[in-house]
Amino acid sequence: MAANEVVIVGGGPAGVSTALFLAHHRPALADRIVVLEKARYPRDKCCAGGLGARADRALSAIGVTIDVPSVAVNGVSAAFQAGEVALREGNIGRVVRRVEFDRALALAARARGVRIVEGARVTGVSLGPGGALVESSAGAFQGRVAVGADGVGSVVRRAMGLPFGRLRAQAVEVDTEPVAGDRARDLLHFEMRDRSFAGYLWDFPTIVGGRELVCRGAYVLHEGAVPASRPAPDPERVLRSRLSALGLDPDRYRQKRFAERGLDRRDAIARPGALLVGEAAGIDPMLGEGIAQAIAYGALAGEYLAEKIEARDLHFHDWSRRVARALFGLDIRFRRRVMRGFYGAPRERIERYLCDEPSFLRFGMRHFAGARQPVLDALRAASTGALFVGRIGLERLLFSLSPRAAASP
Repeated sequence: MAANEVVIVGGGPAGVSTALFLAHHRPALADRIVVLEKARYPRDKCCAGGLGARADRALSAIGVTIDVPSVAVNGVSAAFQAGEVALREGNIGRVVRRVEFDRALALAARARGVRIVEGARVTGVSLGPGGALVESSAGAFQGRVAVGADGVGSVVRRAMGLPFGRLRAQAVEVDTEPVAGDRARDLLHFEMRDRSFAGYLWDFPTIVGGRELVCRGAYVLHEGAVPASRPAPDPERVLRSRLSALGLDPDRYRQKRFAERGLDRRDAIARPGALLVGEAAGIDPMLGEGIAQAIAYGALAGEYLAEKIEARDLHFHDWSRRVARALFGLDIRFRRRVMRGFYGAPRERIERYLCDEPSFLRFGMRHFAGARQPVLDALRAASTGALFVGRIGLERLLFSLSPRAAASP
């Protein structure tokens, strides 16, 4: 049995970023961090691949650059019943393929001395006063700390006795050739004209094996996540209808299906000796933006674990609060409130406002990029946010944009 300081379950962006940032803050611990990945790289993951530039900036701050095939993104377009908006801000991010991105991130962690065990499917986790015992198909791993970065079906989360969570969504995606009417390839397009369900359809430019394709998908929120009484439709049916409307044969494409979990402030995401990051904890429920938030989790968790291990305090009673107060935690909380307002009674009025005054969308796009926001933009976005969700209050939103909050990972 291998002895380690930290055992991280899950070799995606959240888990590997946690290892990278912990090794950055405590280099002496690098060879005592182990990441368990159930598959073997390169392995594919269902994901639209949108990567905000703020994630690359966070990695760059610790000297990590992930150079993989990608499509540069300069802006966003969104189609509502009230009209369509297309905005550009220059380079705000890129679209990557997880099969390439995750492998490159793992190689970067290995270069820092982190041990990554592939083909290690975790079958059980035991938490006790002596630490964590993680059993896997590659053997048993003992550690003082266990980190659950193992996604929606997290084994670590179950071992901690935590519920699955109420804020859930289902998504399905395909990769197709471009069609007439597609938006420019430097835009992430969100199709939100169909009000028969809470969620959206997307068209993201992508590169698969050197070919310029489009990743298209449907993101459908579970009926418990939004104030709607109607049951959520099957996302596959929603996407098939969309493909047919575009003149594409749905049966020609391999469909990839996945689930999302939104961060719910009422759920604990830590226990003594164990904490959760990424989708195991919960991400933005409104759009399901995964990669950048996973890396933000890893940046925060790496710094947090470095502090706690140094202080010999592994109770992690304040991890939920640390997440809630970080910039990405405030962002998730705000998006959750926006989601409930947008899919509620005011939707038509909100859509019209967004088309007439897109400052809120522009502000969100700049946040996606990780750009510094001028005070005037913050005030405009705050006023729009107040219209979105009257309960949130201007003061809380402005706090999330303050230098103190922005200093958090």
